[in-house]
Amino acid sequence: MSMEALRQPSLVRRLVILAAGWSLAVLLVSAIVLAMLFQQAAIRRFDQGLSELIDNLTAGTTIADKGEVVAPALTDLRALRAFSGKYWQIAEPGKDGKLQVLVRSRSLWDSELKAPADIVTRLDAAPGRPVSYDTRGPLDEPLRAMATQAKLPNRAAPVIFMAAEDRSPVDRDVRGFITATAVAFLLLGVGMIAAVVIQVRVGLNPLFALRREVAAVRRGKAERVQQAYPTELSPLADELNALMAHNQEVVERQRTHVGNLAHALKTPLSVMLTEARQTGGALADIVETQAEAMRRQVDHHLRRARAAARTQGSGERTSVADVLDELSRTLERIFQDKGVEIDWDAEDDLYFLGERQDLLELAGNAMENAGKWCSGRVRVRAIPTSAERLKLSIEDDGPGLTEAEREEVVQRGARLDENAPGSGLGLSIVDELARAYGGSLRLGEARLGGLLVELDLPRAEA
Repeated sequence: MSMEALRQPSLVRRLVILAAGWSLAVLLVSAIVLAMLFQQAAIRRFDQGLSELIDNLTAGTTIADKGEVVAPALTDLRALRAFSGKYWQIAEPGKDGKLQVLVRSRSLWDSELKAPADIVTRLDAAPGRPVSYDTRGPLDEPLRAMATQAKLPNRAAPVIFMAAEDRSPVDRDVRGFITATAVAFLLLGVGMIAAVVIQVRVGLNPLFALRREVAAVRRGKAERVQQAYPTELSPLADELNALMAHNQEVVERQRTHVGNLAHALKTPLSVMLTEARQTGGALADIVETQAEAMRRQVDHHLRRARAAARTQGSGERTSVADVLDELSRTLERIFQDKGVEIDWDAEDDLYFLGERQDLLELAGNAMENAGKWCSGRVRVRAIPTSAERLKLSIEDDGPGLTEAEREEVVQRGARLDENAPGSGLGLSIVDELARAYGGSLRLGEARLGGLLVELDLPRAEA
């Protein structure tokens, strides 16, 4: 898809982006909340084990005769193995605010549990309540620790019971859960986006069908919108049919007016020409010359008006090959004295988007001009240039035209040879009729040596 197409407004793209954006935002927030809840639950279970260890220490700790603190004999083998990852210690606040270790587990060896600098203050503020924190162990492993302050019998100073355990397994479980959750939510997000795209495409399918029907009408493959549409689109389809019917009615009125005008003007001009020819004299010659010029101009403008009226109607299709075949046979008979041979080629499924009479006039004037000036050969080619355009080229082996003459010959009534028959309107009519259909006329030098006439015209689907 081109950048220009992406910049154009799209209802489908807007709906997909809105739905996908909202869905992905909800999924992202849900994944983050779920991961946080899982982590908090894992930490709570971890803290529960530390709390039980501290309770065992508190319940089993005694004071010896000499005032020494004696820890109970715990059965957890991990606390007996050096640097195993599970530690405990009993300490008391020192005079400098730091902790003085009284008893420690064998797993600490000669190390001690690190605690925050304000641990004593925090324990004093909440006596009997545990304080949890994260720290680093003897091997610099991450630890989850818990401390609580209590008073023992026969001892005036309070003691602080501390327990800690390596939290690496919990962190691994949390990371594994987050990874699995991210993958699951990513797949869910992709599925939701695909579902949104399908939903939007299916939901808007009647709109696409309406567009295709209107395009078929424009290309001459149908006369009106015929399918049954949902309630939301049915009024639009009815209005389109009414608009096309009104447009066709306007075109028919224009054609009627053009026909009436042609009849109203041609009859007086014919009377003037007849009287002038019968009367004779200088004045009659002037009247005849000017009346003939007026008739040519009337014919020219009436053709242009009829072409403009037809191009406003519903699209019609005309087979290019049929028209070229008919014109070639007709013109070869007309120019049989010169022995003109017309070589034409067009695909059978190539269609002109317009009326047959207009294509006859477009191709006929150009081919007649080529037959008039050629030495004996005329070549006509019609090829599609895109899905909506076709090119019709007519070339001959005559003397051709200079660049200045090419510009002059398309002017109304221009005749480079006054002795040649005709009104001088042929290529001018072709040019203006092609423009009426949104096309163009180009004159150039033919490979046969004469004049090349190229017409860019609208193409209808086969």
